[in-house]
Amino acid sequence: MKATPLLLAALVSTFALGEDIRQQPPKDLNGYFPFHPPSSLSEWDERKDYVRRQILVAEGLWPMPTKTPLNPVIHGKVEGDGFTVEKVYFESAPGFYVTGSLWKPKEIKGKVPAVMFAHGHWQDARLSLTEPQKVREEIAIGAERFEKGGKSIFQSLCVQLARMGCIVWQWDMLSDSDSVQIPREVVHRFAKQRPEMNTTENWGLFSAQAESNLQSIMGLQTLNAVRGLDFLLSLPEVDPKRTAITGASGGGTQTMLLAAIDDRIQLSFPCVMVSTSMQGGCTCENASLLRINTGNVEFAGLFAPKPQGMNSADDWTKEMATKGFPDLQKLYATFGKKDHVFLLRGEHFKHNYNAVTRSAFYTFLNKHFKLGHPSPVIEQDYEPLTAEQLTVWDDKHPAPKAGDPEFERTLLKWFTEDTKKQLESADAEKVLRPAIEVVIGRTYDKAGSVEWELKDKQDRGDHLEMTGTLKNTTHSEEINVAWLYPKNWNGRVVIWLDDNGKSGLQSDDVKKLVAAGSAVVGADLLFQGVKETRVVANPREFAGYTHGYNHALFAQRVHDVLSLVTFLRNTKVGSHPNPKTVCLAAFGAQTGPIAVAARALAGNAVDRAAVDTHGFRFGKVLSYRDPMFLPGGSKYLDLPGFIKLNGSHALWLKGEGKEPAGSAVEFLNR
Repeated sequence: MKATPLLLAALVSTFALGEDIRQQPPKDLNGYFPFHPPSSLSEWDERKDYVRRQILVAEGLWPMPTKTPLNPVIHGKVEGDGFTVEKVYFESAPGFYVTGSLWKPKEIKGKVPAVMFAHGHWQDARLSLTEPQKVREEIAIGAERFEKGGKSIFQSLCVQLARMGCIVWQWDMLSDSDSVQIPREVVHRFAKQRPEMNTTENWGLFSAQAESNLQSIMGLQTLNAVRGLDFLLSLPEVDPKRTAITGASGGGTQTMLLAAIDDRIQLSFPCVMVSTSMQGGCTCENASLLRINTGNVEFAGLFAPKPQGMNSADDWTKEMATKGFPDLQKLYATFGKKDHVFLLRGEHFKHNYNAVTRSAFYTFLNKHFKLGHPSPVIEQDYEPLTAEQLTVWDDKHPAPKAGDPEFERTLLKWFTEDTKKQLESADAEKVLRPAIEVVIGRTYDKAGSVEWELKDKQDRGDHLEMTGTLKNTTHSEEINVAWLYPKNWNGRVVIWLDDNGKSGLQSDDVKKLVAAGSAVVGADLLFQGVKETRVVANPREFAGYTHGYNHALFAQRVHDVLSLVTFLRNTKVGSHPNPKTVCLAAFGAQTGPIAVAARALAGNAVDRAAVDTHGFRFGKVLSYRDPMFLPGGSKYLDLPGFIKLNGSHALWLKGEGKEPAGSAVEFLNR
């Protein structure tokens, strides 16, 4: 027999194979999320670019929705001791209202700093006052200082900052206080899919279609934060070089995310949320794609080297001093700015934004914005305002309809149409490809190192039949494969994907390819044959709890294909040559779309691809447990977007209208 080229020689190489990490239970929000600081700034620049893009894509903000007129309404000014407060509402998208309070110093001279204040899961946070008994209990443990001012941690921070010379925008999270258009049952308590909202047209939040278009509560809240910063910077008194954001709990989540994606923020202070532990338990703090291979500590790191403070408490942040914060210090030290990141230890307090933590924020802000106040800054008492004095809506400014499901549908439809319009005229390589790289979660150049273990080899006369396992050692993934290797090999390899896995190699078309001298490899893609995908152990039917931390099965199967291509193109054994030509073929209802996506990312590493898509569209998938479900799959022009990224590479395409010329086998044999 002739000297065996790479394909056969590689089969002889064996190594210890471990379990495919993807066989383990999926990760959830209560996992471990360490941050590994970079060894250099150049390394960090690449990582930072990707993670920031991941946040934007996950939250439906890539591309950013068209910034329509805010149409702000400011009214009902109230004069206080050293401050004023006004009622504000504006439209972050057409007909979608953001409500809040605008606090200002009593006297403003020149440009002054501006602070955005996001609250967490305190119901009716901006409008509520704490019961006197609870305030006294807080005073007794040192968490608050005043019986009057202690009634509202939210007003306390705003009043103090205004007295320090800052303008403060304190806005409502969705379903809270004056934000009434989407009900609390949807925003925070969503548990079961709503059949009337889970449709291919006019869908609602949390549906398979909303997820496929990356439309989420968290994304809406981050958009409101972006537009809130737009509003704040439109005020003539605001100094754009001194803008800050702070918030605790869910407000801490919003703080670190806005700071991560919007360069206009100059100082950040997220409270009781930066942690290597629990990442945020509410539906409003999770989104599909958001924390895959990353987490809150790295999100905070994206703000480096700008000034950033945070705190720990007797909650999921209690180990922050030893797990997470030292890594942030190393990152800041790489910039030569180690003193720009600060942790207030507070494990003796429960989950909070109490007077001690607020004082730390005032002092940090005072230092970095050079406000000139004695340090440390101590909060002063005040007379809290009533809900009637703060509420935005009144007879002259009537509230929009509350909890209207039709508004929910209309809002998502506007975002869908806006995205489609932007993408149709966008540069595919600058907008589509970066997004799809996040949606799939892997690129060909990051596919990893792939090795081989031979399990069995049979001589079939004119060809060898071999089975074994490919292992991606970089990502700890395994693929069971079968090879048909002709003894008159012509240097061509065809990756043959079939909905029945490697057993599809028994087809007549495969026999024709082998007879013509092509080697053919078939594979059992991950969880081959499953009818329903796995989810995390959470009874609430929200895709983000699973797919915010784990790649969708569709994406993982694309990873398998990229590993196959990588093995063929990059694995060298001795002096044996790599294949001259690598082709990809897939004609199944499931494997056809997978091949299209893999080819879009593999580029010219695949010389020719023959695919039947069967007209598949992610927009027709109505269950987030369907093996073909893909978060973001619909948003980027659906499957035609992936086809577009195949570019000018040789492609035989069936199922998309016009039938291709000639047979697929003829095309592959060219």
